[in-house]
Amino acid sequence: MSEAEKRPLLIFLNEVAGGRKLLQAVREREGQYSRVIVVAPQNQPSVGQLIDAGELREAARARVEVTMAVLSEFGIDSVGEVMDPESWLAATDAVRAHEPGEILFSALYDSRFGFTRRDLVEWVKERVEPDTRFTHIPVRLEDDSIRLDLIHTLVVATKTVAAPDLVQRLKERTAAGPHRYTIVCPRADDVSEAEIVRDLASTLAELYRAEIDATGQPMSPDPFLAVKNAIEHYRINEVLISTFAGESSHWLEEDLVGRVREITEKQVQHIEVGRAPTAVAAAVAEEGGQ
Repeated sequence: MSEAEKRPLLIFLNEVAGGRKLLQAVREREGQYSRVIVVAPQNQPSVGQLIDAGELREAARARVEVTMAVLSEFGIDSVGEVMDPESWLAATDAVRAHEPGEILFSALYDSRFGFTRRDLVEWVKERVEPDTRFTHIPVRLEDDSIRLDLIHTLVVATKTVAAPDLVQRLKERTAAGPHRYTIVCPRADDVSEAEIVRDLASTLAELYRAEIDATGQPMSPDPFLAVKNAIEHYRINEVLISTFAGESSHWLEEDLVGRVREITEKQVQHIEVGRAPTAVAAAVAEEGGQ
């Protein structure tokens, strides 16, 4: 291994949680670097309703943890860190602290910062090269408006996000025509964030294996505000709200489906799915212990 290869690979997540292109780039470099480090600034994510600095940090941590969990699904170990809220400062601090051989910079097209609205990608690239190789992994929110044949679906799921029925339905939709998915998982009191991260990463990995584009992350506990914000940021073609079949749902009790339909002309569907096998096994074990 050369001197350059003894250095780590740095993944920088600016506002977004990566995606299939980022995963592909990491897998192509597997074994070329000493380790993989995932970092994110505490800035506003591209979707989700956040209200204070504390939630900004939680959102950044979620982006890091989901990305690390997806990498783990493909046998890639990584470590993560949450950085300064200012993207430009976070990027330069991360490079200074870890001295990576390469930085995979996952960011929206035309990301800008500061009063002069400087281009973030070009600014960071100029400051890290040639000592550190710089690769922009672009994320374009308007991809769905460029490809008229592609349907961009917003999936709203927390407890059901890893349900095999839901994953299968997403695959079936893609088989019928090109789709890309943005998955938002509003936080819930009775589901830990570790479980949400694990289940979301499992679903993203399954979609990536089927070569389906998707991204997602845990969001603000209020599902309506999370959906409203996502609709405002993305050119959504349809919304899927997922709950378990045959069970009471707080979302349905508060008429989430009806409220979302009132704020968009796009198709809004409620789909019911069965429990994931792990959840069924856990429920049976709990009942047996009572």
